[in-house]
Amino acid sequence: MTTILPQKPQGTYTFASQPRAVQQRKKYRDANPIEQNQGPPQYGNIMYDRRIVRGNTYAQHTLPAHAQPDPIEIQRQQENRRRAIARKRAKEQLRPRSPDPVEGRKHIDVQTELYLEELSDRVEEADVEVQTDAFLDRPPSPMYVPAKTGVDITTQILEGDLFDFDIEVKPILEVLVGKTVEQALLEVMEEEELANLRSQQRAFEELRNAELVEQQRLEEQERRHREEKERRMKQQREIVKKEKETSDKIAARAFAQSYLADLVPTVFGTLSDNGYFYDPVERDIEQGFMPWLIDQVQVQLQKSQLGRLVLDGLIRDVMNQRIDAYNKDTKPGGGATSDGKSDGSNNAVPSQAPAAATTSEGEKKEETQEPEKKEEPSGNTEGGEETGGGDE
Repeated sequence: MTTILPQKPQGTYTFASQPRAVQQRKKYRDANPIEQNQGPPQYGNIMYDRRIVRGNTYAQHTLPAHAQPDPIEIQRQQENRRRAIARKRAKEQLRPRSPDPVEGRKHIDVQTELYLEELSDRVEEADVEVQTDAFLDRPPSPMYVPAKTGVDITTQILEGDLFDFDIEVKPILEVLVGKTVEQALLEVMEEEELANLRSQQRAFEELRNAELVEQQRLEEQERRHREEKERRMKQQREIVKKEKETSDKIAARAFAQSYLADLVPTVFGTLSDNGYFYDPVERDIEQGFMPWLIDQVQVQLQKSQLGRLVLDGLIRDVMNQRIDAYNKDTKPGGGATSDGKSDGSNNAVPSQAPAAATTSEGEKKEETQEPEKKEEPSGNTEGGEETGGGDE
């Protein structure tokens, strides 16, 4: 069975209850309130009224009257309404129905109840007026008086038969007087005791005040002694601290002096060994003049070696020529040998002159290429001497 969910109200909240018959009210209120609750409930407390909304109202989404409705909500409502109509149509189609009437007839609704009643479109109405009396409270009920049961009997008592005041009052008076005297004595004793207590209290307070004064004097004396002791101890600590600082300074100074005594010469010696302290003239000679001198000496030695090689080549050529000439002269006969020897000796002298001339021309070329070298002539002279020695 399908049910249609009620739609949420779009406007303000309204309440509508089912119609019911009016209760017949009594003239007087009933004393028993339990019997009044037998009919429909009469709500008098909003905590039990079903018309009051329960729970938290913060989550309720209420729109004001002038606000625009939510299109999604409208679409959802239309979809629900369409589904409900389709469900109703399907239900009507599935419901068993009577067959269709034959031609010329039609179906009509017929009452099948036990008692027939006239059906009319108009409902019969009648106006009735009733005047009710004013609501009156119930009068109070009379006091309950139980019925008398039993038999009444009387007894006569004469004066003095049951109670004699003079005799009966004596023990009561004795007790009252005794209690009064006893209370008075107790109050007197209490007053004397209180006076003694006050006197003792005054003596105790005087003694306590004297002890407090003496205690304060002793505390003040102890405080002064403690402050003096602390001051003396502080002074002594400062003196000891200063003495210690002085001794530490003296020891540090002595250690520094002993440590620095050998440190300065050592440092200067190390720096000198590493070349941080040097003579500028000596350093210039070592780094500037000596390398240049060594380079020049090497260049001069290379030139001397080259001159020796050239001279050795010239001597080798001259010797080869003289050997060839000597061989040519010695071939015809022995007489020519002496002539050849004399010619060879004569030719040897002129052959030496071109070698010396070649050597002097080489020396002139070297002097023109390096005019700043003043020591080259001595070297060339030595080379010439060596050459002359070689020729000899």
